[in-house]
Amino acid sequence: MKKYLVAMTFASLMALGLSAHAFAQVMQWEEGKHYEVIAEEATAKPEVKEFFSFWCPACYRFEAVVPEIKKALPEGVKFEKVHVNFMRFAGADVQDAATKAMMIGKSLKKQDQLAGAIFNYIHEQRATVTGLDDLRKVFIVNGVEAEDFDKQAKSFSVNSLVARNNNAVSEYREHLSGVPNFIVNGKYQVNLGSVQTMDEIVDLIAWLAEQK
Repeated sequence: MKKYLVAMTFASLMALGLSAHAFAQVMQWEEGKHYEVIAEEATAKPEVKEFFSFWCPACYRFEAVVPEIKKALPEGVKFEKVHVNFMRFAGADVQDAATKAMMIGKSLKKQDQLAGAIFNYIHEQRATVTGLDDLRKVFIVNGVEAEDFDKQAKSFSVNSLVARNNNAVSEYREHLSGVPNFIVNGKYQVNLGSVQTMDEIVDLIAWLAEQK
């Protein structure tokens, strides 16, 4: 009987134009297991926020997955990295400096490249970041002109991006027991411990991005 009901449901969904892949996802992802609902309403536009820290080893490993998540997202879904400053590996002031460096990279339209350079500096070179000047040197080694870095560091646009980043951390802080942490459409929080493979993480985030 159960098999019959599943088959009938599948046939009905297919008749409505839902793909077999989408059907499998609907049947697979469960609230309270794979994700939590943390708000009553979703954001006006679909979005994915990845809360992370440059000092977090798991976040460093996740960097290889982020491009796949971006590729899998439906058209028009914005992906945004949000840097936190509450990790224990460094002081809050140093982590704030890393946030500012990330926004300088974003303003220079080299965010992915320069974020990768910061991750490499901390996790591969095992170097210590003491402040913005250390990150300035990292950027210069990676092709950024010193004058451009200094100009962006003082700019209104970069300071606005930093404020926006920190506001996002404050808004969702009660839900951020650790990083990496993905919040989709401001409503759904991914339970990374509930999935077995990186492909499943990609599929889950992409599916949640389509939910209202």
